[in-house]
Formats: sequence, C-alpha cells, structure tokens
Amino acid sequence: MDVIRIAHSPDPDDAFMFYALAKGKIPTEGLRLEHILRDIESLNRSALAGEYELTALSFHAYAYVADRYVLLTSGASMGDGYGPLLVAREEMAAEDLSRARIAVPGTLTTAFLLLRLIVPDVRHVVVPFDRIPEHVATGEADAGLLIHEGQLTYPTLGLRKVLDLGEWWFERTGLPLPLGGNAVRRDLGEDVVRALARLMRESIAYGLAHREEALEYARAFGRGLDLASTDRFVRMYVNELTLDCGERGKAAIRRLLQMGYERGVLPHPVPVQFVE
Repeated sequence: MDVIRIAHSPDPDDAFMFYALAKGKIPTEGLRLEHILRDIESLNRSALAGEYELTALSFHAYAYVADRYVLLTSGASMGDGYGPLLVAREEMAAEDLSRARIAVPGTLTTAFLLLRLIVPDVRHVVVPFDRIPEHVATGEADAGLLIHEGQLTYPTLGLRKVLDLGEWWFERTGLPLPLGGNAVRRDLGEDVVRALARLMRESIAYGLAHREEALEYARAFGRGLDLASTDRFVRMYVNELTLDCGERGKAAIRRLLQMGYERGVLPHPVPVQFVE
C-alpha cells in the first residue's frame, strides 16, 4: 500500500493525539501517512463505507462497522464522570426533554446514542456541532447536545446546563463514558494493523511527554479557545485512558453497545474486538 490515510477530527483533543505523527516527531516504521481532517459525523459516515485505513469514529458508529474495522486500545476519548452536555436557554427538567426539539451533532455520534437511552423518542434535528449553541440561543431549537469545545464555551451565549450525559452514565454504571476512538481496517493485514496501533500509542505518549508544544499545535484547532481552555479541554479527553483504555475502558465500550442493543437503539449485538 502506497499511502495510509489517517482520518481524524480537526479538534484540540485529536490534534493533540496526532501531533507527533502529523509533524514527523516519531518514525513511522516505513509507512507513508496522509492526514485527513473531517468532522466526527462525516468520519462516521465514511467509516460505513470503509473509506479510510485508520479512522477516528464514534463508538456508536462502530456498532455498524465492527465487521470491517478493529478498535485500537489507544486514542479513545472518555469522560470519567463527565461528557457531552444538554443545554437550553431556560431551566428545563428531565421530564421536559421528551417534548423538546433538540439539536444534535449527528445520529451516529455517541452523544446521540446516549440521548436515545435517556429519551427514547427524542425529537431531534441534526445541526453541525459548532452551530448548535447559536441554534439554541436564537430559539431554533429548545435544547442542544454539545460535544467538543462547546462544552466549555456555552455560557458565553447565555445557555445553561440541563444534563451532563457523562454524569448520567457514571451514576448508572460507575464506568467512564466512551465517546470516540480509533479503528483500523481489518483488510490491511496483521502486520500493518499492529504497526498502526504502535504508532497511535507512540504519538499520544509523545504529546503527553511534550505537552507544551503539543498544546500549542492543538490550540490552532480550538475555534476560539485560549491556551488555558485548550489545556482544560485536552485534559478532559486525553488522559491515561487515552494512552491505553485498559480493562475498565474496554468494559465501558462493551457496556455502552450492549445497553444500546438491549434498549432497542442498536439493531444487533456488537462484537467488540481490539488490536492487542
């Protein structure tokens, strides 16, 4: 294979993870890599078609591509007691959510899967993730589901938190909330798959060991975040579970997808396999 395409989102946490690979800070074991930047819902849709060799994707989307991709144990974004936020202009009780029109960042995002677990018959409208806060602030939706840096910046638009999906999940499972991860196409062959798994881990480890330079790079992807806010956001979603999700992280992923199936959100059980 001439070039391996690595697809990930143009967000501070992904930028931090992929910094070493994007800027040639670590050797690539003879592999030629091309970085593709797309928003997470676009990556989820591309994964359905098996478009990229290594891709970031939502764990919700993995339910539909497990036959084609295998998960890496490195690169997961997990919120340990926190996660995507539901926000609104006015106070809103949990029982109001079934009647609300909620702006969501995509129907294959894990945030949407969680929302379906909480509000099975949710009335939703898909809006690009970075436009959701404004969509709610201007009254085009009753509430909005925030991922990425919107979780930090929503108060500037006068919005208030209705529910933290990560808190909801932790109260029920005691596990971190697995939002997104990285997966490699199975047809690359075992040697290439394992090499990419090593490179992913090494890239994250480099960023954690060279935090200041990796943060400066990630800041450019923060859409208005200053360096301190970029650091805060990266610390939320690039941590010890990102370097290696471990047994606790694997259990969380399996529990999420099993719950999705049991509640009727996912159409079939999902076999979860990792590159070891």
